Amino acid sequence: MFNRVAFITGASRGIGRAIALTLCRSGFEIVVASPEIENNEAVAEEIRACSGEATTLNFDVTSLESVQEGFAKTLKDKTRVDVLVNNAGITRDGLAVRMKPADWDLVLRINLNGAFLCVQQALPGMMKNRWGRIVNIASVVGQAGAAGQANYAASKAGLIGLTKALAQEMGSRGITVNAVAPGYIDTDMTKVLPDEVKQKILAAVPLGRMGTVKDVAEAVKFLASEEAGYITGQVLAVNGGMYM
Repeated sequence: MFNRVAFITGASRGIGRAIALTLCRSGFEIVVASPEIENNEAVAEEIRACSGEATTLNFDVTSLESVQEGFAKTLKDKTRVDVLVNNAGITRDGLAVRMKPADWDLVLRINLNGAFLCVQQALPGMMKNRWGRIVNIASVVGQAGAAGQANYAASKAGLIGLTKALAQEMGSRGITVNAVAPGYIDTDMTKVLPDEVKQKILAAVPLGRMGTVKDVAEAVKFLASEEAGYITGQVLAVNGGMYM
C-alpha cells in the first residue's frame, strides 16, 4: 500500500514538530511547511533518521501566492495530499481595549485565514480521490475564552466553526474534518508565562499537570487514521479536563 502524504503547517517546532514525527512513525510521508527554513530542515532530518520520508517548504500561510506555490510543488512531487494539519499559529496577547489593530489582524490572518487558504488548495485533490483528513489545531481558549486573548480566542473559535462547516460540506466525498483543542501544553508559547500564571492555570486542570506535545500529536494521529473514518465535525479536547 502507498504511504499517505501529510501536509503540516507550522511543523518546524513545538506541537507541529511532534505531529510530524508521530505521523512519520505511522508511515506517513511528511511535508514540513513553515517559514522557518533551518528548523524545517532539522525536523526533516529527524524524520529521515527514523527511516521516514520528508520534504520541506518555505511556507507563509498569510500569503496566497506562497500557499498556492507550496501546494502546487507538493502535488507535482507527491501527486497527492491526503492529510492536512492546520497547525500554524501565533499569539499577540493584550486586553481588548488596548489591543493594536495590527495584532488582531496578524493573529486572525495566520491562525484562521491561513487555515482557510490551505483548505482551499487541499480539497480539490481530496475530492478527486474521495479520501481526505483535515485536522485543525484549535485551542481550549477557542471554547472557553481567555482574558487578554480576544484575538487568539476569536481565531481558534473561528477554526472550530470552519471545521464544522467543512465537515458538512465534505462528508459525501469521503473527507473528514475535525479539530483538536489543546489545553495547557508545555511548549515555547507557554514557557514564557510567569510562574504565578502557570500555577493558576494548573490549579484548574483536574489531571494536575501540563500536557505534552505528544499528547496532542497522538490525538491528531488518530483523527488522521483509517480508523477515524466515521468521525467528522468533532472537537477533540486534549486539555486534562480544564474545560469539559
